[in-house]
Amino acid sequence: MSEQIEGRNPVLEALRAGHPLIKVYLLKNEGSGPVRTIIDAARHKGVPISYIDSQALDRMAVTRNHQGVIAIAAEWKYATLDRIFEKATAKNEPPFLVILDGVEDPQNLGSIIRTAEAAGVHGLIIPERRAVGLTAAVSRASAGAIEYLPVARVTNLTRTIQDLKKAGLWFTGIEMDGKVELHQADLKGPIGLVLGGEGRGISRLVAETCDQIVRLPMWGRVNSLNVSVASGIAFYEVRRVRSLRKGE
Repeated sequence: MSEQIEGRNPVLEALRAGHPLIKVYLLKNEGSGPVRTIIDAARHKGVPISYIDSQALDRMAVTRNHQGVIAIAAEWKYATLDRIFEKATAKNEPPFLVILDGVEDPQNLGSIIRTAEAAGVHGLIIPERRAVGLTAAVSRASAGAIEYLPVARVTNLTRTIQDLKKAGLWFTGIEMDGKVELHQADLKGPIGLVLGGEGRGISRLVAETCDQIVRLPMWGRVNSLNVSVASGIAFYEVRRVRSLRKGE
């Protein structure tokens, strides 16, 4: 099966990362700036280019913001857990993993992937069922970060956490009823952050498997945040703690 990647940056990052592309469709008479870079990269990789008019591109598009660029790509391949640990080893860092328990919105998953890659997360783990997988919509929302962050898909999150705990990871779930605030929690060493899906939060079995459940401090009237926003705050708190330890 194939997927569509839409937008200049997602297509360019797919080309740079070596994601297999079948064909690139570009708007006729468009060949300057970022599009020129895409043309050069596609030709270098041997990817066929087809120039079509705006109406044809609009008919092809799944999103409303293709920016005159659509690529037909092979499906994204999921990483193994070993690949995630290899990335941590290559950076000479304690593993920093993220587990998403039932995120179903492609926009949220893409945003989380984008922030996780920027924050130096080594890999993401998602379940096979009742959750969105790697799709063109996720690629678009990630602004190309999907090409650089390993994402593993597992059949059982609880069992995966239990196995990773044996490998030395400490799991921190983020829920609004957590007993400890995020900035007071132990976030040192090999860590896995666990976040739940939209509306439901972390499932009971997964929460019970975590070593600690923490909450984000809230000062306004709203008592919860979108999962992609909450995850970004948590990612950078882990990075802040790690930077402090480096300076000790």
